[in-house]
Parts: sequence; C-alpha cells; structure tokens
Amino acid sequence: MPVGKTPSHTPHLPKMRYPTIGGQKLRVAIWEGSGRARPILFFNGIGANLELAAPLGEAFTDRDVITFDMPGIGKSPAPRWPYRAWQAARLARKVLDEYGYDEVDVLGVSWGGAMAQQFAMQYRRRVGKLMLAATSAGMVMVPGKPKALSKLAHPRRYLDPAYLMRNFEQLYGDDPDMAETHAISILPPTARGYMFQLLAMAGWTSVPFLPFLPHPTLIMMGDRDNIVPLANGHILKTLIPRSRLYVVNGGGHLFLVSRADEIIPVMQDFLDTPEEFEGAGAPAL
Repeated sequence: MPVGKTPSHTPHLPKMRYPTIGGQKLRVAIWEGSGRARPILFFNGIGANLELAAPLGEAFTDRDVITFDMPGIGKSPAPRWPYRAWQAARLARKVLDEYGYDEVDVLGVSWGGAMAQQFAMQYRRRVGKLMLAATSAGMVMVPGKPKALSKLAHPRRYLDPAYLMRNFEQLYGDDPDMAETHAISILPPTARGYMFQLLAMAGWTSVPFLPFLPHPTLIMMGDRDNIVPLANGHILKTLIPRSRLYVVNGGGHLFLVSRADEIIPVMQDFLDTPEEFEGAGAPAL
C-alpha cells in the first residue's frame, strides 16, 4: 500500500533484484538509505505489488527499506504449491540473508501485518522494533463490514480499475478521491498468487505467541477502517507487552496513504526512541 508521495522532489528509486530463493524467483526492491539507522523489512498487503511501498523508501532516507513481491504478486512468478505463514516468513529471512541484512525493524500492513507478527516470532533475534498497521491477530479478530470483506476476498479490485473506484470508499473507508491515484500504481496479481496468500493465513492466529514478543511495538489503526476495525488494535495492544497504540482519527484502511503527513512522523519518532521503552506501563500515543 502506498504511503503518500510528495511530487515536488526527484523520486528515490530502489535497486531491483531478481533472485531465485528456494526454487522461487522473486522481485526484490531495496531503497538504499544513508545507513545511519537499522533497515526496515516491509510486508505489503494482500495482492499488493511492491510499487505501492515506494514512498516508504523516500520517507526513511536514513535507513534501507527492503520489500519483495510475494510469489504470484506483482512481478514475482506464481508459486507451484501453496504455502503457510511460517514458510513466507522463512522466504523473507532468506531474502535478508541474500543481501546481508542481519537485523531489521519490521513493518507490515493488513495481510502483511500478520506476516510481520509471524516473522517477529519466528526470527525474534533478528528484529529490533515492530510496526503493525491496519492489521489483526488473524483468526481471533473482530471482523470488518461484510460488504467490504466480500470485495476483499476477490482480486477484482486489482483487475478492474472501474470496479475499484466505484467501491473504493465502501471497501477501504478512505477518501474516494484517492481511488484513481491508488489504481494507477496497481499491478494485477495472478489468481493463484492471490489465492495462495489467502490460504497462507487460513486458520492462522498470533494470539498464543503475542504475549511473548519482546520487541517494542507500534500499532497503528484507523477508526474508519471497514476491513480491520479499530477494536483489533486494542486486542493487539492488550496482548503485546511492549506496545503502544496510535489511532488515526478519520483514517480508513489506507491511512498510510491518506494520512501520510501524520503517520510517517509517528513511525519515525517511534523508530528513533531508545529501545528501553516499556510499552506496558506507558500511555497510548
């Protein structure tokens, strides 16, 4: 999902790589920063190609930003077989190994927020801080509006720009004026890639391991999100010991786009805060 872009400067373009990892060819993007701060590993939303994450690379110029198209998404070829969340996390770890990243901060949005939780549990020693946007604990969640969820389950929003623009506000809860800008950045996923992303999280929940996550965690939720209601942020905040919750007032599911001027400084401030922060005893932001 895009994070908002200011057109008044030259874009900071990523280096594109096409490694074959574990038999799966991937398209990887790395926005190289100054190297003064820990890199960010970014997990995108379901069906979302890495172009939608480009403004993150422009915003966080003091650190590298690494992301990749999941198999069958964007320009990564479709996988042969279904996969589970732990296998997707392992794939991300192998991407980091491929390019020499030992420790990262992790950011995930929506489906990618669940993947960020899985990665933080599975490779906790390689994660510094965790940022979760518009996401939930998986199967144990407060569901979104049925009309929005029915549209989310089908990739038509990526395949038919007119359909996306017609249903944008009902689906995401965001300003419909954003629809056209969002649509032009989309590359349609393959049917198999989209289905396998859905299957990867079937029956998955992070509830058993969230109380054991040691990482300082920033949870960001929009109070107008039709897909992942705000209540899910409170669930995550209750379960993750060192966490704090930031509520985007008036924000829908795409608040990283619609409220970029507000939310990017919040993330930067969180990342710059000393890691001694103990969220359990601190007030929500």
